[in-house]
Amino acid sequence: MVEEAQKGLIFFQGTKVRRTWFNDEWWFVATDIIFILTDSADPSGYLKDMRRRDEGFSQGWGQIATPLPIDTLGGIQKLNCVSLKGAFRLVQSVPSPKAEPLKLWLAQVGYDRVQEIENPELAQKRMKELYKAKGYSADWIEKRVRGIVVRDELTDEWKKRGLLEERAYAILTSEISKATFGMTPSEYKQFKGLKRENLRDHMNDLELIFTMLGEASTTRIARDKDAQGFLENKEAAKRGGIVAGVARRELEQQSVQKVSTSENYLAEPERKKKKQIEEKK
Repeated sequence: MVEEAQKGLIFFQGTKVRRTWFNDEWWFVATDIIFILTDSADPSGYLKDMRRRDEGFSQGWGQIATPLPIDTLGGIQKLNCVSLKGAFRLVQSVPSPKAEPLKLWLAQVGYDRVQEIENPELAQKRMKELYKAKGYSADWIEKRVRGIVVRDELTDEWKKRGLLEERAYAILTSEISKATFGMTPSEYKQFKGLKRENLRDHMNDLELIFTMLGEASTTRIARDKDAQGFLENKEAAKRGGIVAGVARRELEQQSVQKVSTSENYLAEPERKKKKQIEEKK
């Protein structure tokens, strides 16, 4: 049985394992896995020694691990995290009497993910709990979750129209973003001072709303125009983004404030920042 807790924590036999949601799956702090397997007082050092001793493991490390922001006692820090597959790779590399129980535990975590896929409502509930624990307000969370639904509708539409590659999705998404905000997603991340973080997790309410408008408009246009293949859907993506871009510029003209901001939630939670803004008004 996997016991869940707040702030992305789960527990294996009473020992905490920190995790974070990235690329539509859970990623686990690598040193937490090492600590469970070894009881080492210095799991970071143990992991370094593993990479130094095992050339094959060291060469494959970059394929199973990536630095991700994790809540720690000292604040949010980037720690090496592994996916479920990477966690199994760690377990296989460390001789430990806890290896088999840990494998069963990880399998349960994977089963929970299967449940979420089969029951989207369960996935949404868990997602909301995770964002709440990270310090996001209830209204922001609702917009973020709705945005995910809108995005899924768009990618499903692309699949129906012959687009099956992630690279094509990235190009079309870039077209929508350029027409909506005047920036590609990579440019937007740079504008906000982000690196590996999910851009949409650092958007404010209006940025999320216009992102949804651009993607929902693209879905509608692609469907109504019966766009087929990459080029026709690229044109639909531009037009969908233009719809959102026109609306964004109109709002900026009427309110005399920019929709896109360089603010992010790396150091300070969204809920706290929102409260500070409201208090200033």
